[in-house]
Amino acid sequence: MSSQPKDLDLEKSIQPYDGPAGGWGALRAVAKAIREQMAVARSVEALQRVNKPLGFDCPGCAWPDPRHTSSFEFCENGAKAVTWEATSKRTTPEFFAQHTLSELWEWTDHALEDQGRLTHPMAYDAVQDKYLPVSWDEAATRIGAALRALPEPTMAEFYASGRASNEAAFLYQLFAREYGCNNFPDCSNMCHEASSVGLPEAIGVGKGTVQLEDFEQADAVFCIGHNPGTNHPRMLGTLREVSLRGVPIVVLNPMPERGLERFTSPQDPAEMLTGRSVPIATTYFKPKIGGDIATMKGMMKWLFEADAADLAGGGAGLLDRAFIAEHTTGLEALRDDVQATSWESIERASGLTRAEIEVAAGIYAAAEKVIFCYGMGITQHRHGVENVQQLVNLLLLRGNIGKPGAGICPLRGHSNVQGDRTVGITEKPNAALLDGIRRVYGFEPPSAHGHDAVAAVKAIGEGRSKALLCLGGNLAVAMSDPQATFPAMRQLDLVVHVATKLNRSHLLPARAAFLLPCLGRTEIDLQAAGPQSVTVEDSMSMVHASQGRLRPASEHLRSEPAIVALLARATLPQSKVDWEGLAGDYDRIRDDIEAVFPIFANYNERVRQPGGFHLENAAALRRWNTPDGKARFLLARGLDEATPATADLLMLATVRSHDQYNTTIYGYNDRYRGITGRRDVVFVNPDDLAGRGLREGDRIDVEASRVDGTPNGRAVRGLVAVPYGIARGSVAMYFPEGNGLLALDEHDARSGTPGYKSIPVRLSASSAPVAPEA
Repeated sequence: MSSQPKDLDLEKSIQPYDGPAGGWGALRAVAKAIREQMAVARSVEALQRVNKPLGFDCPGCAWPDPRHTSSFEFCENGAKAVTWEATSKRTTPEFFAQHTLSELWEWTDHALEDQGRLTHPMAYDAVQDKYLPVSWDEAATRIGAALRALPEPTMAEFYASGRASNEAAFLYQLFAREYGCNNFPDCSNMCHEASSVGLPEAIGVGKGTVQLEDFEQADAVFCIGHNPGTNHPRMLGTLREVSLRGVPIVVLNPMPERGLERFTSPQDPAEMLTGRSVPIATTYFKPKIGGDIATMKGMMKWLFEADAADLAGGGAGLLDRAFIAEHTTGLEALRDDVQATSWESIERASGLTRAEIEVAAGIYAAAEKVIFCYGMGITQHRHGVENVQQLVNLLLLRGNIGKPGAGICPLRGHSNVQGDRTVGITEKPNAALLDGIRRVYGFEPPSAHGHDAVAAVKAIGEGRSKALLCLGGNLAVAMSDPQATFPAMRQLDLVVHVATKLNRSHLLPARAAFLLPCLGRTEIDLQAAGPQSVTVEDSMSMVHASQGRLRPASEHLRSEPAIVALLARATLPQSKVDWEGLAGDYDRIRDDIEAVFPIFANYNERVRQPGGFHLENAAALRRWNTPDGKARFLLARGLDEATPATADLLMLATVRSHDQYNTTIYGYNDRYRGITGRRDVVFVNPDDLAGRGLREGDRIDVEASRVDGTPNGRAVRGLVAVPYGIARGSVAMYFPEGNGLLALDEHDARSGTPGYKSIPVRLSASSAPVAPEA
């Protein structure tokens, strides 16, 4: 397996980037993506329809669309996602005839996907070690027979990617549950599962409470543990408007990220012509990796102290006492926990000074309406659930949930990862979901909790699960611990991948393996009832329609709902579900979603309105669906995650480059961090580098440790040291290259989320040989 194309001249490949986020650099990148992937006419047609009311939803991030769309409503990385999907390149049966899977395994991840769109259903032939063409009917028959042959339905795993539409995801979970299985590892398990667990315990809803319009009313916005310039660039337009209103934007992030510093809007002619940029962060603090609980406790400690001082001086105090009394429980236990935490321990664990924390807390206290935005820098930790809940605590203290201009805003990754969960992709079905399926379809769905992503890989590795169906995604590569994950996948009896492009997970073929090519978001979906639309839910619970308009990449492609229905019919000959009817008319799927989930009332009518509709959020209305009907202050005991066991340990986080979306590598540049043509780098604070006798450009080894400081037997060797303005004690390298440092059992015990952003490591000079130039 290779992730690096060749060894490059360091001076040319590592150079500081002084420009803003956006601007001409973004436009040049869009032009490059179009030139490399698409015919001009096809690209213009595609990009004109991105995120438009009568167009298709961007297959990239889940940032919501504004009510009034502009002349073009896509960002640089959204354009990359569109051109990557709508490419004119094709991966045909002739390609597979020329290459064994063993040969393809040596290709880079970028090279695999860059071959273009899959065009035909393919089945693995172990004798030739190649994928061979297979008809849809034969593939479905063989897959159905293999699933029926399993001793228990629970020996199958049903993985779902967040690119799947509501319609496809609903049919998928229905198929699995009629089959008798609740094993739903999904991409949310690896990113925002800490939100899905932590938020319901605190406020009764596993989603954010804000809408896009709230940013127009906020008095302060906090950006915590996320990088909008790369991971959700359209958010920069919203932050730009907040900044232009003079509203403070406080950033808490271990790495300096250009998109959080300044932004030139490609849609503003004056900014583009003059080179002017808009500052984003009013104040930028860099807590060390893993210092989030300490930082939040420090802000709460200051707030409690300032509140007491204000009361003593005859003031009304800084807490929203009316809100707390009416809507919350657990304040005194929180106050006791925070007061018992010393400033010394907070400074040591957070990496911030008391003065810095007090500035952040003062900005928070001075604002009446505050939004907290956060990303995987908060969730992908061994204490991700507690991280999320401490953010909620701070918001509740001043009543900043459930009023205009305020609330919590988890920034989801894939474009419909939130919608997939809403329509039933969960290994923990609640009573309402089970009752709805029972009522609408007349079969008894399984109720026992199934497997999340970590549990699924463990079950596969131990031989307890023998089949894996993947509705999109690149599970093996996205998962932690490839040393355990890759061998586990190879011992499956059956693996099925529904995909648009070839990726490394497809090269782990098991005993029987199938590649089933599907339509992309950009393409016309023609079914029995005519052209179809699908629907997605963004990070702010807006549900809207998406309809592709481009000619499909191959006449052999089928839609995801059609493929799921085909497999269900082949597997469940006595099914109680009219699979063919549902796949032929997606309005019927939406009618069934509405019947199972009443929150989707009048689904077909409302989704046909421009911009779609908002799913009601109880917490935003100050209705708390918790056991006692109150929002709850919840405790996080201790500050241990940010304090390595021994002095030589640093804390590493995996991050995405600017030429990347999840495991998809568009190219080898990371423009805003000054990296060109390579991914074999590790970002280190200059003082940490010097303290270990290392210098810029040195080849170094990164060896991982367990929490107690003992090595976990995992290392990545021969990386290039890049001095960077990251917080002291912190290190970063790219995902998924850094996944090899993380053992499968190193995850958040509450949510199961792998600790991609809390890996204790040691750095040392490398003896690994440098790869020759290609």
